[in-house]
Amino acid sequence: MRNRTWDYICLSLVILGAINWGLIGLFRFDLVATIFGGMEGILSRIIYTLIALAGLYCLSFFGREVHNRDRVNVTTTDRL
Repeated sequence: MRNRTWDYICLSLVILGAINWGLIGLFRFDLVATIFGGMEGILSRIIYTLIALAGLYCLSFFGREVHNRDRVNVTTTDRL
């Protein structure tokens, strides 16, 4: 359960990063820099770093998906 919470937090940060990059690409508007004090601000740099680390962590989703697909589900309702 604890791992799943961390997954959702990281996925939310990656989505925030994707939205931010979309805004930069379409409108040249950096949402993170606007909210947290410019690109040179320490808080903005921390947010950018957290988003980058979350993106790297989300790469593990691919390995887990393959691992979960190979697993066999056994239910307790199949008793004789």
